[in-house]
Amino acid sequence: MRARGQNNNVHVGSLSGVPALVIIGAQWGDEGKGKATDLLGGRVRYVVRYQGGNNAGHTVITPDGQQYALHLIPSGILTPGCIPVIGNGVVVDPGVLLDEMHGLAERGVDVSRLLLSADAHLIMPYHRALDKLTERYLGSSRIGTTGRGIGPAYGDKVARIGIRVADLLDSNIFRAKLEVALREKNQLLVKVYNRKAIDADAVCAEYAGYAQRLAGHICDTRLLLNEALQRGENVLLEGSQGTLLDVDHGTYPFVTSSSPTAGGAAVGSGIGPTQISRVIGILKAYTTRVGSGPFPTELLDDKGAFLRKAGGEIGVTTGRDRRCGWFDAPIARYAARVNGITDFFLTKLDVLTGLDSIPVCVGYEVDGKRCNDVPMTQTEFHHAVPVYEELPGWSVDISNARRFEQLPVAAQRYVRRLEELSGARISVIGVGPGRDHNVVLHDLVLDQQPVPAR
Repeated sequence: MRARGQNNNVHVGSLSGVPALVIIGAQWGDEGKGKATDLLGGRVRYVVRYQGGNNAGHTVITPDGQQYALHLIPSGILTPGCIPVIGNGVVVDPGVLLDEMHGLAERGVDVSRLLLSADAHLIMPYHRALDKLTERYLGSSRIGTTGRGIGPAYGDKVARIGIRVADLLDSNIFRAKLEVALREKNQLLVKVYNRKAIDADAVCAEYAGYAQRLAGHICDTRLLLNEALQRGENVLLEGSQGTLLDVDHGTYPFVTSSSPTAGGAAVGSGIGPTQISRVIGILKAYTTRVGSGPFPTELLDDKGAFLRKAGGEIGVTTGRDRRCGWFDAPIARYAARVNGITDFFLTKLDVLTGLDSIPVCVGYEVDGKRCNDVPMTQTEFHHAVPVYEELPGWSVDISNARRFEQLPVAAQRYVRRLEELSGARISVIGVGPGRDHNVVLHDLVLDQQPVPAR
């Protein structure tokens, strides 16, 4: 079934031999994936968000200086002719989605192109309520969730009591599934947390309104994307959060509830893994993290404050200050292995301007022993002491650089050293917040020459 508003006449050139590309975060999220997606959006037909919910955000700054904070909608919405898709692996709060669509439409963005998978799961009012309550009751052991219901929605998905977007289109099925879910959820709310029960009639009325407004965007996105690939059109799969927040491969339990790694891209979009030709890992030139959990290179001094201020390190969705630290090469190598990264996009190199020297973590000491990789256990990772290598800094403004040789020599050496340490080539360098503030070393779409393993 096709969604209303889909433009089948817009021509985007096919990029032969590059069926699907994946963009993933190679740290703890907030690496600048929106900037990378926006850079590539004009060269692909579809941009697909494949996991997560409105617990993460992407910031995109257009050439005319306008800033957009996107939470659920893929960054491709800002590129004319590109069709943005919310895939089956995403959990969707329909009220938040409609608010975001309305905000973009008010700024002149065409949101009629947006497509929403019928198999994506819905975030319900009880998910939000239970998320906040359970986090509060954990106290000092809290995970650091955003309280937006993402974890509980994924929990219900796995428990097979979730409600999907397709259920919005049949009020009887929606009501039946809601009543089954509320039998358990209201018991928890009333008897465990001493809160009011959620009224089924009120929820049905609220979500019926959402159904009416979203019906024209709902479609079988798996079929749509696979047909597009068969026609030779190109698809960009956009993850949220980062590798170290993956529920399987991250710093568990201080992780998200989905798989933002490259493997999750196939599952969350309905595209077979053999269709993916390139995995682009987004790396910040330093490291940040939001929420609880281990962070070996975290800086609690004036240098951490410098990075936070210079980098504008405040969460797009949460509004929380990000924890800041030096670049961690073992994490980058880990991300390269777990995701099969072919290229790195290094962001925010400009933030380091003005530092006399820049430490880079090349390994750890754990219980007095040198370790060059991410430790196996969380206990070891919590107690890992970073081993640093000092690299010279630079003081020249680099935001106008568009070629590698225009960067100061110290900045060039810093990039090359990170490349040596990280396990894949650095193909693009972000030198400022704008869409055009990039130094391209290798074309992320066309330049597919094999790179020797490091």
